[in-house]
Amino acid sequence: MPRYFLSVSYLGTRYAGSQVQDNGQTIQGEIERCLAILFRQAVSLTGSSRTDAGVHARKNYYHFDWEGEISGDPVYQLNALLPSDIAVREVVAVPEGAHSRFDATARRYIYTVYDQKSPFLHDRGWYYPYPMDLSLLNMAAGIILGEHDFTSFAKRNAQVHTHDCTIMASKWEFNNGIYSYTVQGNRFLRGMVRGLVATMVKVGRAKISLDEFAEILLSKDCTNADFSAPAKGLLLDDVIYPNGLLCHS
Repeated sequence: MPRYFLSVSYLGTRYAGSQVQDNGQTIQGEIERCLAILFRQAVSLTGSSRTDAGVHARKNYYHFDWEGEISGDPVYQLNALLPSDIAVREVVAVPEGAHSRFDATARRYIYTVYDQKSPFLHDRGWYYPYPMDLSLLNMAAGIILGEHDFTSFAKRNAQVHTHDCTIMASKWEFNNGIYSYTVQGNRFLRGMVRGLVATMVKVGRAKISLDEFAEILLSKDCTNADFSAPAKGLLLDDVIYPNGLLCHS
């Protein structure tokens, strides 16, 4: 059966997360509702990356199977049905075996922290009105590069077979009162980026040392990390696939 990848952007503020749940409005649920209207038949989506309640995405992916003809412009048609805080960017035909989750080679997240009150960042960042040392933040960010066991930065109910993740990029930047943390890895655990951010902020504030941060990573104990960074500051920036997978057929 023909398979399609669907890329989507959304503000997660109003939603209980990206993945369908028994109770609570979700991104996947809204898209499936609109697909059912468009195709006049229920369509099941499989997501590439699960985002928690309140987390945003610039580009997340789902895949679905559809054997009928897709006529007209499905991007335009879906966006006409979807609420204003969800936007479909592309619907791409892919090989039958392609999988939005398992074929992804990396995910990139950006976390925003701002130090001056701003109504424009209220629902898209963490308001933290205290000075931080950017060099310390980046030294902490460098500690997690490579492959590590990130048990310390995963919430307790993360149901996974392994806590090992490989981090390819980890960097803080500061411009015009905004700290941006960009991290890219082959996979991420539940709560991992927010745990890293909140714990690194302690380093940037000199509340803990770089050695203590490294010890937290090695401890494999999530009670040692800080998970206070709010969901609204987190953005799934992109999901990366092998070259050619998303080319139109």
